Amino acid sequence: MNKTAFITHPTCLQHNTGSGHPESPERLLAITEQLELSGMHHQLLDYNAHIVKRKYLERVHTKGHLDLIEKSAPVSDGDTANLDPDTQMSYHSLEAAGRAAGAVILATDLVLSGEADNAFCAVRPPGHHAKKDRAMGFCIYNNIMVGVYHALANGLERVALLDFDVHHGNGSENIIDNDERILFCSSFQHPYYPYEPCQGNKHVICSPLHAGDGSKEFREEVIHKWIPTLEQFQPQMIFISAGFDAHEDDYLAGLNFTEEDYYWVTEKIINIADKYSSGRIVSSLEGGYNTEALAKSVEAHLLALLDS
Repeated sequence: MNKTAFITHPTCLQHNTGSGHPESPERLLAITEQLELSGMHHQLLDYNAHIVKRKYLERVHTKGHLDLIEKSAPVSDGDTANLDPDTQMSYHSLEAAGRAAGAVILATDLVLSGEADNAFCAVRPPGHHAKKDRAMGFCIYNNIMVGVYHALANGLERVALLDFDVHHGNGSENIIDNDERILFCSSFQHPYYPYEPCQGNKHVICSPLHAGDGSKEFREEVIHKWIPTLEQFQPQMIFISAGFDAHEDDYLAGLNFTEEDYYWVTEKIINIADKYSSGRIVSSLEGGYNTEALAKSVEAHLLALLDS
């Protein structure tokens, strides 16, 4: 059994997005309740996320973006601020966003040091839509990209980022730009939010899926596109933008993945990591809005990380 770190923080529950917003604290509560119910929680190494240092955020975001987030943050409990039509900040949101990015920094350090074999960050707000200079799509900081660039700053030369959220990780692609040290593979429903094309090149592998697609189509993309490219790239560490909103029971989109698909793709990623990356994987929560489906999907993802 692997040493799998599970990183979260209570402040992530206090990021208040408003009544009826799909990106709610209930998402994290459902995950922790499911892990307690199954007994899996006792197999994980628990850590509290630190607040990210600004110097780490500056590797992926512009000064203007960071200044705007800090300036926009409400200073009184009960106040709110809208960063875009979908992305709201409450009194605790600045700290929650800092903890979410800080969780991925901690996860990266734990895995690089060998204290953990792999890690999962159960955090919110999510991150993969946040661009260099813009918050969007529920995302304030691009948590996973903060970790990717932290790994590169610690001496790695090739890092892969795999994103199976139902929405394309447009923010991650924007930050990566043409950085050939990073391989980015992204599966997503198309056409769908954020309605920005995946550009695609030898280091950005686009796997658009149509509404109604499910296990067969997703697995074909992974087998025929992702794995051969990963084999050629030989990453020294793998990061995962772990969105679970492509699940058949998720109400925000139209793909038909199951928990078994999330176990399967995690297992495939682990095989690559064991071959080229000394098993080093850091995964961070992105989407997933049907709380029951989310909790069971995260459990399947963690089961694969533990059992590899």
